[in-house]
Amino acid sequence: MPGKDLSGDGETAWEGGRNMAERMTQTCTAPAGEEATLARLQEHEPESFGAMFLQRAAQTPESIAYLRPGPDGWVGQTWAQTARAVTEIAAGLLALGLRPEDRVAIMSGTRVEWIEADFGVMCAGGATTTVYPSSSPDEVAHIVTDSGSRFAVVESPDSLSKILFPGTTVERAVLITGASDDPRVLTLAELRELGTTEPVGAAVAAVRPDDLATLIYTSGTTGLPKGVRVAHRAWIYQGLAIQAMGIVHPEDLGYLWLPLSHAFGKALLSCQISAGFPFAVDGDVSRIVQRLGEVQPTIMPAVPRIFEKVYAAVSAADGVQKKLLDWAVKVAEQRRSGLRFRIADRLVLARVRARFGGRMRFFISGAAALSPDIARWFGTIGLPIAEGYGLTESCATTVFNRPDRPEYGTVGRPLPGTSVRIAQDGEILLRGPGLMQGYHGIDSGSALVDGWLHTGDIGEITPGGSLRITDRKKDLIKTSNGKYVAPQTLESRFKAICPLAGQVMVHGEKRKYITALIDLDPDEAAKFAAAHGLDASSVARSAELRTVLQSHVDRLNATLNPWETIKRFAVLDEPLSIENGELTTSLKLRRRVIEERYGPVLDDLYA
Repeated sequence: MPGKDLSGDGETAWEGGRNMAERMTQTCTAPAGEEATLARLQEHEPESFGAMFLQRAAQTPESIAYLRPGPDGWVGQTWAQTARAVTEIAAGLLALGLRPEDRVAIMSGTRVEWIEADFGVMCAGGATTTVYPSSSPDEVAHIVTDSGSRFAVVESPDSLSKILFPGTTVERAVLITGASDDPRVLTLAELRELGTTEPVGAAVAAVRPDDLATLIYTSGTTGLPKGVRVAHRAWIYQGLAIQAMGIVHPEDLGYLWLPLSHAFGKALLSCQISAGFPFAVDGDVSRIVQRLGEVQPTIMPAVPRIFEKVYAAVSAADGVQKKLLDWAVKVAEQRRSGLRFRIADRLVLARVRARFGGRMRFFISGAAALSPDIARWFGTIGLPIAEGYGLTESCATTVFNRPDRPEYGTVGRPLPGTSVRIAQDGEILLRGPGLMQGYHGIDSGSALVDGWLHTGDIGEITPGGSLRITDRKKDLIKTSNGKYVAPQTLESRFKAICPLAGQVMVHGEKRKYITALIDLDPDEAAKFAAAHGLDASSVARSAELRTVLQSHVDRLNATLNPWETIKRFAVLDEPLSIENGELTTSLKLRRRVIEERYGPVLDDLYA
């Protein structure tokens, strides 16, 4: 728990977590009822993920599969219409000469065409290589070359140079929008008209469960991204396991804006196909609030930063509205029934929920750690967040907090069919059908041992059977005093209480105390500058800003053990970015890069 020393004298926090885990059950699994449901669903398991998609389209052909934004509002697309697009894309790829397990790179923002192309590749017997459109040219070149991708689907002509570089393995590229004079390039419409759909059925039937479905590259926090080989069997399992949990239904409406190049996005598609609910799809992050009001979804996957910004903005407010919200939250915390709660809910909490469309049943949070305080606050106002955990190597969704019974501060229990074990050194180990086959072109080394995936994360199993993540094994900081500090915990908690913070990196390896680098959220920094009459370009160096940041640091430090407290900090003049190599495409810190780039700044904090 925050501020509580579980280690005792002379024992590190990491060792304390390890010993606690040893005293508890060494493994945790899903509830027995979910395991039984999964077993029933697996009795009719399809042979491939493409077959699973076509099976869904055949079962509910006239139901809406996807909604996409149009000039006159949202346009619905049925499963039958989607299946036609997918089949025509598959036929076009076969006409181009696609062979079984040939890789097809997809580099695009989140849109329905990304989904259609992905399933088209798999129905043709190929394998999708996912590429973030924001990746640098060097990263794209590495992924394309390492994967040996023969074909590519690209969002627009502006991105073609990243794919069709000198020496590229890509023979033909397909544009979702726009056109090109390059003879190697054709449009998506031209691809769909290129072949006949007759060979597609045979291609789907030829795919086996252990054939390669997807190559997803890790975010590369410590080096070049590695290709994770995911078989059709793993995606099928993901969909059936989530369906067995009973948390999503055909009547749900999801809002999908997350990058589909990430394993989390792909796992969401497997869940959708298995359960049969529609997704409203739009990758424009700047319009999320507007879109939620238009679409009124019942579920939405997101990353912690979305929740951190909402919570921080509310915490920073003042006046009558802030007092009313604090009162309503307090009433809801005490009792969720009775006259006082009904008044508080109708006058205050319902209006907050209306900002998210008014029908939200729960959010799904993944990709990074979420502060327990934030999760609890959202749950109190009637917008529960189901936090999950997983790696690219485990298809992202491996452990999940059930929305109707979350254990805050944990990531919940495993999906049915998956087991979690805590190793002797505190490392989290995973075993189940959703694990990768291995890394592409390189030895999996110590990552997969006797069927167990060694995650590199440190954690413990609670008495309730949930998994609590402590930190990354390699990211744990050991100060010169011999104390271990979990930086991600401090970073997520600080961002939760400080609206001005964009990214935070805690530092202190072999140093005598802990320090931090803080970059500013551009929107909040601009508001602060305007409110204090400061120049936006120099606000990071202002005394007024530093005073406010110090107050938030002091607030965090008051909850920490003495050796964990942030003694000094520096404010960066510009935000950490993907383009500069400081963040991964999933917005994780590349700590070694940042420490090297800001070495003199960090040294000054210890002068």
